[in-house]
Formats: sequence, structure tokens, C-alpha cells
Amino acid sequence: MTSSNKITVIGAGSASFGENTLSAIMRSKKLRGSTLALVDRNAASLAIVRKLAERLNQEWDSDFKIEAYSHHQNALPDSQFVVCAIEAGARENLWQQDFEISLKHGVRQPYAENGGPGGFAHAARNIGPIVNIARDMEQACPEAWLINFTNPMLRICDAVHRYSQIKVVGLCHQIFIGYCFVGLALADDLGFDIPEGIRNMNAEIDQHPLREQVIRQAVKRLDIRAAGTNHFSWILSIIDRETGEDLYPRFRERYARFNPDFEPLTRRIYDAFGLMPVPGDSHLCEYLPWLSNPITKPWEKYNIQLYNWELMSALRDFELNRLNEMANGDLTVEGLLDSDSEGALEMIENMTCAGTHYHLAANLPNMGQISNLPSNAIVETPVMVDGAGIHPVHMGDLPPAIAELCRREIFVSQLCVDAAMEGSREKALQCLLLDPVITDIEQANLILDDYLKAYKEHLPQFWK
Repeated sequence: MTSSNKITVIGAGSASFGENTLSAIMRSKKLRGSTLALVDRNAASLAIVRKLAERLNQEWDSDFKIEAYSHHQNALPDSQFVVCAIEAGARENLWQQDFEISLKHGVRQPYAENGGPGGFAHAARNIGPIVNIARDMEQACPEAWLINFTNPMLRICDAVHRYSQIKVVGLCHQIFIGYCFVGLALADDLGFDIPEGIRNMNAEIDQHPLREQVIRQAVKRLDIRAAGTNHFSWILSIIDRETGEDLYPRFRERYARFNPDFEPLTRRIYDAFGLMPVPGDSHLCEYLPWLSNPITKPWEKYNIQLYNWELMSALRDFELNRLNEMANGDLTVEGLLDSDSEGALEMIENMTCAGTHYHLAANLPNMGQISNLPSNAIVETPVMVDGAGIHPVHMGDLPPAIAELCRREIFVSQLCVDAAMEGSREKALQCLLLDPVITDIEQANLILDDYLKAYKEHLPQFWK
């Protein structure tokens, strides 16, 4: 089979893209003959990924046409799919700064990536560049899908959806943390082999391969359906694929006896609200008002770990160097045969070739798939993918209290998007004041002023 599709990847120079999405797409038999346009403003990173793509093209007989561009405008014409994996600025350095600026004013954010004041700053930096891409797509490839990986997922997808005419879907692998929770709790019942050393669901590099062993077994055996917003979704059902049995009651029993020190915040929220949250403590904590009290220091009680910015920055450099060795032929590419595109390949293949694919979680505008969340807001549910597009699976209502938690995050996110698009300090302040992490109006003003000054180069719209 040969395909005439054009897939454009913006932010192609990132190590994670080269490791995962690039190799997954280039292994595809269904996409043979496609054009793969790689875009990155970092010339050195782009050169590495292009060279790697050319090696894979030859060794795997992929029959792709490989192009490389320093600016997305040159790559967009005739694209059917645009994969976006960009970050404004040096990601880890800015993330740490987001945390430290609020700390200077007495607000200790739980995590500072997707919610809280850091979620505002992170989103505001990325919204402008990504909406510019979407508007350029309106001229160059108006029917193309934008497949987004950039965080904060809810806010970025909302900006594209409400401020452009482009179809957008956001993809995230966090649903697999839910599978890991359930797999650990039901391991004895289902005969799962659990490796030693799983401590938490954090972004620690030694934990990922251990969790993967559990996730692979759980995905094969279980159908878990979850709904909510990105990094804030909730397990609605757990079905045994072999027997059709509803395993939620058994999960409740087993989880009640599971190690109480393992992800303790998740346990408390599950007990209080009656549904199991998916994302694990380090993401869950960002959307809740109970983690920032400077007197009781709940982050210590729940052992909420910050992202290891220094280590992850060094790891990013290490991974890019690894890709460079692969590109130069100094390292085998055999490991790339098992890479996972986190959903991009499944979206592209099934829309292109009129397949039928059930995807565990994707972010789309709410067209009723979660009945009691706002219409048109970005929500995360399972989806079906076929030649006609991406179709959300209707999940019904969330429990009212959980829906209210999600509704607040949706509204805060939309205020953030409007503030960033309009350059409105007033809406930016309202965004912070409605965020559960903020409890003091003066602190919010001081944090906002410092963010706008520190990121003036990324947020020129606030200085007009």
C-alpha cells in the first residue's frame, strides 16, 4: 500500500519525538509513500532528526519522502496532519522559574506545570505560537487535523478550538497510570507479574520501565473507561476483557487494603469523591485547593514530589546525543522497533486508511460526551477513529461533585486562554484568583506582575 499523505511535525527536533513518534510513523506499512515534513527552529536538533529519519527510511525500506524546514509556514501546504510538540523557551528552566516566582510571594505550588499560577505562565507562553500555527494552517491546509502534544493540554486545545477553524485533538498517555493503579491492586486476582521497586506514579526515570511491565498486562486484560479533563480524569468502569465481569467492586476492596503510603493523595480523593482519579498524585494535586497551605504543609503529608528539573534537562541532552549516535550509524536502531507514538500513529493511520480504532483517551470539544460539563469545552474521553475522523465515546454524567471540580478547571483554563489571546491583565488576574492554588489577592497580583516581567519576550501581547 502506498499513501500520498503529508504529515508535518512541528517541534521535530525534540528527543522524545525522535525516539517515539518519528520511529512509529516510519515503521507504518500503511503510510508508505507519505511525505514527512520535519520542522524545528533549532537547526542542530533538526539536522539530527532528519539524518535519523533518512537512516530509518533506508534501513526499514519505509519509502517516505523526508523534508526539513526551519519554519512551519514552509512545511504546511498540502499537509493532512500536523503534529505539534513545541515548547516555548527552555522547558525545565522556565518551569523551575514558574515555581520559584510564586514561592517568592508565599505561594508554594504543588507542581507548577498545568494548573496553578505555573499552569497560567506555561500555557500563556505556548498559546501564541500554537494559535499562529493553527491560523497559518487555515491558509495552507484548512482541512488538516492538528494533533497536539504540547501542555497544558486542556488550555492549548481550547485555544486552537476557540480561536481558529482548525480541527484539533490532544493526545496524552496519562490514562495508563490508571491502568497501572488497577493492575497493581488486582495483580493477585488476575495473575499479573509485578516487578519489585514500584514506589510511585511520579516522573522518576527509574519508575517508568517498572510501571510499563504492569501497564502492558493490564491493557491486555482490562477495559478501563475514564472521563474528565486532561490530567484530571476519573475511572468510570473497569471490565475484565476475558469474562465481561465488572471489576470495580473488587478493585474497591483490594485498593482499600493496598499500601496506604502509595500515592496517598489519590487514596484520599478516591475515598472522598467515590471515583478513582487516573493521573497519580503529582498531576492530581495541581487542580485541588488542599495542597498549598503554608502552615499545614500538605505537600509533606502527601509526599508530593517536584519535577526534577536539573536531571530532566540533562536527560534531554543525553537523549538527543543518543539520537545523534543513531543518526550517524554509531548506535543500533533496533530499540526503535518497539516505540510508541502515544496515539499519533493510530490517529493518522485510521483516518487515512479508513480503519476502525478505539483509543483509550483523547481530548476533543465536548459535544455531549460528558453530559454535565460545558458544551464545546475540551474534555478527555475514549474515542473511535475511522476514515470520517475522530468521534468521542459518550460517557454520560460525571458525579456532580467531580463535575464541579472539572468545571472549575475548565473555566480557569478558558480565562487563561482569553487572557493570553487578548493580552488582558484583568482576565489573567481573574484566572489566578479563580485557581484553587491561590488564596490571597495580593499574592496573585504580585505573582502575575513578576510573570509578565520575567516572560516579557514570550508574552509581548501584555505589553502593548
